[in-house]
Amino acid sequence: MGSTKDDQFAMFEEKVKRTVYVDNLSPQVTEPVLRTALDQFGTVVSVHFIPNYTEPINSSQCALVEMKDLKEAKSVISVISQFPFMISGMPRPVRARPAEVEMFDDRPVKPGRKISFTWLEKDDPDFEVAKKIKLLTQKHVAEVTFLLKHHLAEEEKLAKQQQEALKGNYKKYEIVESVMADGTARRLAKHYNMRVSDD
Repeated sequence: MGSTKDDQFAMFEEKVKRTVYVDNLSPQVTEPVLRTALDQFGTVVSVHFIPNYTEPINSSQCALVEMKDLKEAKSVISVISQFPFMISGMPRPVRARPAEVEMFDDRPVKPGRKISFTWLEKDDPDFEVAKKIKLLTQKHVAEVTFLLKHHLAEEEKLAKQQQEALKGNYKKYEIVESVMADGTARRLAKHYNMRVSDD
């Protein structure tokens, strides 16, 4: 005997509870990268990137990450809210929060709910309300685009700073290696009467 719509929706609600909404991800983040990063908190069941049609393709992205249970989902949210999210050694301003039913494009219809559509004529009392909502949506898209440009500029600045810091650290490591390899460290140690470890 097949499950009822009530059972299907109940199962979906359980899935929502153990799913984490993660945003501000780099455009370079792939499903395997996200799985690897979050597998340390438990078992990642699925990763679904949410398409954003109002922003450029190279902008930050968001995803729904289903964990094995609610405890693991809470652990992901807690850790990401307290510590920088590291990807390839770089901290990211990633945010995480519990998923909501409306975030799932494949959600089942809630039992007892019926959605109907109708075209509004100009003399309909709801026409002006719908028109205002449409204008508000256009304004929102313009604001989001402006904020996104600012956010991307900040991200590029952060990425440049991080890259310079990594290059600086690597250069220091190369200098230390060269000093050890050419015998300079041993000569200095002998001069100052110090011991040099081979480690």
